[in-house]
Amino acid sequence: MEHSTEKKLANLLKLQQIDSKIFEIKKVRGALPEEVQDLEDEIIGYNTRLDNFKNDIDNKNNDIENLKNKVSEAKKLIKKYKDQQMNVRNNREYDAISKEIELQELDSKLFVKKSGENELKIEDIKEDVKSTKKVIKERNQILKSKKADLDVLSDESKEEEKKLDSLKTKASKKIEASLLLSYEKLVNRQRNGLAVVKVSRSACGGCFNIVPPQRQAEIKEKKKIILCEYCGRILADVIAEKIIEKPKKRTKRKTATKAKKTTVKAKKTTVKAKKTTVKAKKTTVKAKK
Repeated sequence: MEHSTEKKLANLLKLQQIDSKIFEIKKVRGALPEEVQDLEDEIIGYNTRLDNFKNDIDNKNNDIENLKNKVSEAKKLIKKYKDQQMNVRNNREYDAISKEIELQELDSKLFVKKSGENELKIEDIKEDVKSTKKVIKERNQILKSKKADLDVLSDESKEEEKKLDSLKTKASKKIEASLLLSYEKLVNRQRNGLAVVKVSRSACGGCFNIVPPQRQAEIKEKKKIILCEYCGRILADVIAEKIIEKPKKRTKRKTATKAKKTTVKAKKTTVKAKKTTVKAKKTTVKAKK
């Protein structure tokens, strides 16, 4: 069943309110879930490295065993050639056998050298194994601590989150699939998880950029879904601004000030009149004398 744009916006706004509450719960947990996941992945990586080290050691031990066999074969050939050398008939045969003995001796030395190099590499790998195991132990201790903290926080909000998840599922069913997909993309793109907002004080409730009056009028009509031209959020409604009448305090103050000035002026006139009377009295007394 197809809903009107107004109904679609109302459903989106309701879903956003639920998601915002879920977001706040997750915000309390902070980066703990990501930190736990990162540590688990890191430990898996170190264990994989240990497996690789083990394979390297096994391969090198096999190489050493093969080299020892080659040394043994070379020694047998040397003994054989030396025995043959005792029965040569001419210098040419002697020189040829001597050359073979020399080559086998060189090969034998090379095999022994390679075997020794592999043994040294095995010792180095064993040191790497030791240090890697130490790191894994440290990471496991940190992981255990962080998991405990996360479990405490999760237990505190478990019931509320379960309730909100249920409400979210119900609210999501009221929104058509394509619109819900667009909404979820917007939620995942925003840091604060806000995809649907209202216009407040002529500004987008998400990025706080000014929304032109004409645009606000279109949003109020709710005939189509309108996005913020700056952040791409869905603008669901416009919050009406409350008009507060300013008290006429300034007029009263002016009247009071004017009255004070009049009183002061009157006082000054009275003082002036008194001075005139005193002066007149002095003149009369002087005339009598």
